[in-house]
Amino acid sequence: MPGYGIQAADKGSGLQPWSWAEAHLVASKYFWLATHWPDGRPHVMPVWAIWHDGALWFSSSKKSRKAQNLTHDPRCVMTTEDPTNPVVVEGEAELLTERADLETLLRIENSKYATNYGMDMLDPAENSAFRVRPLWAFGIRAGEFTDSPTRWIFSE
Repeated sequence: MPGYGIQAADKGSGLQPWSWAEAHLVASKYFWLATHWPDGRPHVMPVWAIWHDGALWFSSSKKSRKAQNLTHDPRCVMTTEDPTNPVVVEGEAELLTERADLETLLRIENSKYATNYGMDMLDPAENSAFRVRPLWAFGIRAGEFTDSPTRWIFSE
C-alpha cells in the first residue's frame, strides 16, 4: 500500500497470526458477500455465515441474486461485520449438494444462530448452500493501521 506509511512485516506490531483472523471469522455474526452480476455489475449483500473446517459456510434462496451470481461465477469476497478489525476472504463458492454437507451446515447454523431449522430449509430444489475456502485473506487490527496489515495466501 504505497503512500500509506505501512511498516515492514517485522516493524510495528508486525504481521498477525492466522489464529487472529480465524478468531474474528468465528466471532462475526454477519458477513458481507460480494459477487457480480453476469454483466459485471457489483452486488453486495449481508449474509449469515459460519467459519467451520477452514471455510465460510452459508445458504441462500436459490432465486436470490447472490445465488444466481455465484452459479454464474463462483468467485466472491466475504468480509466480517467489524470494520475496525476486518477480515476479508476471497475465494470460490462451492455449491453444496451432498446430504452430509447440508446436514453439517444445518447443524452449525442452528448452533451459531440459536435457530431450529430443519432440512427443508436447505432443500436444493428451493435453496442453495455454499462453502467458500479462502484463496487469500486480509486483515487489519484497530488502531494499528500502519503496523498490522496482514495478507494470508492459501494454495488452491
